[in-house]
Amino acid sequence: MKPSKTLPLFAYDQSLQSTYGEMVAGVDEVGRGPLAGPVVCCAVIMPLNEMIEGIFDSKKVTEKKREELAEKIKQTALSYHVAFVNEKVIDEQNILNATKHCMEQAIMGLSVKPNVVVVDAVKGLKVPYTCHSIIKGDATSYNVAAASIVAKVERDHYMQTLAQIYPAYGFDKNKGYGTKEHMQALREIGASPVHRTSFLGFLQNGKS
Repeated sequence: MKPSKTLPLFAYDQSLQSTYGEMVAGVDEVGRGPLAGPVVCCAVIMPLNEMIEGIFDSKKVTEKKREELAEKIKQTALSYHVAFVNEKVIDEQNILNATKHCMEQAIMGLSVKPNVVVVDAVKGLKVPYTCHSIIKGDATSYNVAAASIVAKVERDHYMQTLAQIYPAYGFDKNKGYGTKEHMQALREIGASPVHRTSFLGFLQNGKS
């Protein structure tokens, strides 16, 4: 039997309860790097009396498993909220500030007040709660990992919808990231309304 990857994350969040209180929230983002589409954030408060096996960094979980886990997380969570910040705000504010804004929206959308919020790497959020920022939070905290899974699934679904509107860019496959095919489409037909213009300097200077 393989050792559980989830158990150390679960134990980490349980350890926070003795310091901060019962309601431990996790928040994470997906989509800081793509050339198109929104950044998506999820905040979630999971019950810490029963563990859902398989919750881990969303990048290390298969697409099929993420879909299954996202449904379990949403059904089990004491509270969760997903926020989207679109490409126009990203261009106006820069990606870091847009990510902070997105995380703040996700946290403030929770219907249950957290005692502490565990944040994946980002610092300086303007929320009325104690925030504990940790590096590689989605591989350390159960709640952050759960948030990363839900955010990833929600953004992937959104990009699949955009692929139907703008089929030339392959958003259903690349999710807005700069794959070879995506870059070729940009050079041939230019950007769509959902591309982040601040990320597309190579179109002006001719560099890839």
